[in-house]
Amino acid sequence: MGSITLKQVTKNFDEVNVIKPLDLEIKDGEFIVFVGPSGCGKSTLLRMIAGLENTTSGNIEIDGIDATKTPPAKRGLAMVFQSYALYPHMTVRNNIAFPLKRAKVSPAEIESKIANAAKILNLTDYLDRKPGQLSGGQRQRVAIGRAIVRQPSAFLFDEPLSNLDASLRVNMRLEISELHKSLATTMIYVTHDQVEAMTMADRIAVFNAGIIEQVGTPLELYKNPVNKFVAGFIGSPKMSFIDAPQNEDANVSCIGIRPEHITLSTEQGTWAGTVGVIEYLGSESFLHINIEGKGTVTVKADGDCPLKYGDSIYLSAPADKVLKFDNNGLTIR
Repeated sequence: MGSITLKQVTKNFDEVNVIKPLDLEIKDGEFIVFVGPSGCGKSTLLRMIAGLENTTSGNIEIDGIDATKTPPAKRGLAMVFQSYALYPHMTVRNNIAFPLKRAKVSPAEIESKIANAAKILNLTDYLDRKPGQLSGGQRQRVAIGRAIVRQPSAFLFDEPLSNLDASLRVNMRLEISELHKSLATTMIYVTHDQVEAMTMADRIAVFNAGIIEQVGTPLELYKNPVNKFVAGFIGSPKMSFIDAPQNEDANVSCIGIRPEHITLSTEQGTWAGTVGVIEYLGSESFLHINIEGKGTVTVKADGDCPLKYGDSIYLSAPADKVLKFDNNGLTIR
């Protein structure tokens, strides 16, 4: 079991209200990602769930039992941090075994759990090495292994991939996703990287300034964002926003269009623009196009797009792909 329920949870640091009254239900076996910009409160909330930060008010329930004042070691959760926090003088085997030895688990059971975790994480051949002899990705797997052997009701990941290079991050995303499928254990994952959130999550909670703006599946957030903040945060490259056309309803302050929904023409279209910087990525290109009086939009095009800097171009987008926002930034349905 690994359901976690937050009821009107808040967190203050002195006079600063970091987490505003917040409700959230995390289902048993779910992979939920907390995503948002730096300083939005996502890591603070994760630490509150772990018991590493006190809750100012509200309740945290784990499997239906109030755990708000329960010490971290008694919550049945395992946390994987951004820093690997491995003991450099210990072998991989002893690093993984450390929490079990502290819990006075029998040597035979310790060896069995180490072998199982090492098999899951492809660390069997590295058990007698020390952290200094491992790559960044291998060290992170050791940290995860140390969490696995505790057989927690939920795993808490606090930006675990931010110290890795780009290629390793992609590999570790896949490995953590595979781990979730094989263990079928609740996982809460904190990141500021919306690509990680979109590719890994069953559901995403989008944080902003201490509140959750929206919770939903990656596709729900992409297709039906509740406001301009969520629309702009989810999707890569980001959605472009321009002032509403003059013939629009007075309630519409701006419209949003995703780069992949814009079509280009040298002859006619809804908006006339000038091609600015072009980012060539091989199979695709991202064109930054200035629409006079409205700003710059990003357009996703084929990798062999013939346009060049300074070209005149027309842009269009299907009406059902254009989102409209009111003066408060809320999506108009």
